[in-house]
Amino acid sequence: MRIASRPTSQLSLSNPGQLELYFIGTGAAFAKTLNQNNLVVTKGDAHLLVDCGTKCSQSLHEIGLPISRIQNFLITHSHADHIGGLEEVQLHARFVEHRKPTMIINEEYEEILWDQSLRGGSERSEMSPLTFADLWQIIRPERLEGAPRETWHARLGDIDIKMPRTMHFPDTSKSWADSQWSCGVILDDRVLFTSDTRFDRDLLETFDDVYDFDVIFHDCQLFRGGVHASLDELVTLPDRLKAKTMLMHYGDEWQKFRQYGLDNGFMGWAEQGHSYSFD
Repeated sequence: MRIASRPTSQLSLSNPGQLELYFIGTGAAFAKTLNQNNLVVTKGDAHLLVDCGTKCSQSLHEIGLPISRIQNFLITHSHADHIGGLEEVQLHARFVEHRKPTMIINEEYEEILWDQSLRGGSERSEMSPLTFADLWQIIRPERLEGAPRETWHARLGDIDIKMPRTMHFPDTSKSWADSQWSCGVILDDRVLFTSDTRFDRDLLETFDDVYDFDVIFHDCQLFRGGVHASLDELVTLPDRLKAKTMLMHYGDEWQKFRQYGLDNGFMGWAEQGHSYSFD
């Protein structure tokens, strides 16, 4: 993995063909000095925005990239720092650009996302009620047989995408199976982006046994409790996993914990505005 030495000042949505991840932000939901933990993935002529929070459009605008240029979306779950920008995307696309952006989404999560979050601000925008399919082109991932847990698979150009279910919320759930719908993202069988998840050793160990990831970008809360993996919990992972784990989705005070994380064997801390490339 190659890490950009400085923040990206201008983001391109294509490259010569390497897998590249750009962190729009690395902040947790309530962070004030950090952008939200949304991710732009590029490879060749293909690009994908993973999550689109309330700050996403403004954050992209500040590096000269209108969110209207983003064509392809994947959403990991329905918290505002991951979906809060979608209403702007779908209404601007329909009424200003007269097009439909594309979303990779299965039928189960489409129903949740539309009925519980996006429907209220969009359905009655015209005389005839609008549906999710009126606003979005849909790529249906297929259920991946033989995966360690429920996992969905799709391709976007040259990007291979797998979406394993995760254990995020509520905090009383015992496993991913009785959690509300959320997923991580596996890119080209090389990178695991957990998005938001509670501490779930099984997720990391079983999928790393299959794919032997180059890097795991992992949710990291700086205190215990709630619906995120804490740094203290992540410290208990095997050394082989910590050595390939970059911490993300953290609070404003993360610099106070930076050396602690490094001293405990983590690969590092993902930083917003930086690109991570895989040849």
